[in-house]
Amino acid sequence: MKRRLSVDPARWRAMFDQVMARIAVRFGRVEPRATARAYLLGLLSSVERKNCWQLAEQVGHARPGPMQRLLRYARWDADAVRDDLRAYAVEHLGADGVLVVDEAGFLKKGRASAGVQRQYTGTAGRIENAQVGVFLALATERGRALIDRRLYLPEHSWSDDPERRIAAGIPETVQFATKPRLASEMIAAALDAGITASWVTGDEAYGQDPRLRAALETRGTGYVMAVACSMRVRINHGRTPIRADTVAGRLPATAWQRHSAGNGAKGPQYYDWAWIHIGTDSHRPLLIRRNRSTGELAFYLCWSPTEVPLSELVRVAGVRWSVEECFQAAKGQVGLDHYQVRNWTSGHRHITLAMLALAFLTALAAKAAPERPDDAYHPARSPYPITLTVPEIRHLLVAVFDPPAVTVARLLHWSNWRRRHQATARRSHYRRRTTGEPAG
Repeated sequence: MKRRLSVDPARWRAMFDQVMARIAVRFGRVEPRATARAYLLGLLSSVERKNCWQLAEQVGHARPGPMQRLLRYARWDADAVRDDLRAYAVEHLGADGVLVVDEAGFLKKGRASAGVQRQYTGTAGRIENAQVGVFLALATERGRALIDRRLYLPEHSWSDDPERRIAAGIPETVQFATKPRLASEMIAAALDAGITASWVTGDEAYGQDPRLRAALETRGTGYVMAVACSMRVRINHGRTPIRADTVAGRLPATAWQRHSAGNGAKGPQYYDWAWIHIGTDSHRPLLIRRNRSTGELAFYLCWSPTEVPLSELVRVAGVRWSVEECFQAAKGQVGLDHYQVRNWTSGHRHITLAMLALAFLTALAAKAAPERPDDAYHPARSPYPITLTVPEIRHLLVAVFDPPAVTVARLLHWSNWRRRHQATARRSHYRRRTTGEPAG
């Protein structure tokens, strides 16, 4: 028996209008409000690079000026729009899930972009010239979405350099904060906004920070946070802390249990897991994961306000990987990293709108998921196609929103505009090279 997915173009357009109505109050004038709508439609389109030039061409504008003004000079509050998208995500995905904190790198050339410096980024897997953003995602049974962001501002190269701050438009109120501190602020804001997540998870950069863990315990929010193998813990009320990998090496074979950390693209992801209570608190175990093929170990410090089974900690540990799916979709589908701006405000505005576009796609995916018999949820037995994914929905939206027809005249207009702009930039660079003036 074949079943149709619930793809309703009229309903999808209505849902997009609802998104715009939700954020309309954040724009004081009609022009930036209309440009924000066009910007979002451009992010949802199939255009290859989602920067102001190509977005303007895609939506039928004659020049990129309105898009550039939206990011730099127009009066609107990106943090308020962030609050709106967070509420929108909760409305469509539910409030009781897992909060996942992680960072993403944005590779850059030069040194003028706010917060850029040579630093490690997982995007490249090495030290590169990049900006780093700390993000918070909400993951529930219905989907996952990025709901908050903070641009990391390095302490010595940026926070303590007034000239660079002024040039990049960094507000005076923005001071240096560690990545775990930024994560703590976002988690607190989400919980204060009414998100009833029972768990928080994150990688070693955040699990190693005792202040972040203490803040979560104070709020009564459980956590499963990755830590390094060198993390020292106390076992059986011992006075001398022991390295986590040493603890793992002393465990008997009977301590290990096989559990799935969730379903991946190729099926359940099974690992061997062990846990052992540390300190004097029965709610504070060290969780250890062992790869069944390679023997590689991973470690997690855990805490919960009440006792929970091992399977629940394993589930939360597996949810952490969902943030990588968010980054992949945000960069690949809505151009999270496609911005070509240096200004602090402009960068935050683009990232916020890209997150809103991703939340919209996620909401559509949640709405489009059909109700199926119980056996349909087992991939090995299901006779049905997979549910609509975020990339598939974004592909279908190209037809739903009916982009302006591409005419030869329009293509030539933009070709001429780009080449004139590039000629101006080239003349400027040549003058700098010949006169010895520093590049801007």
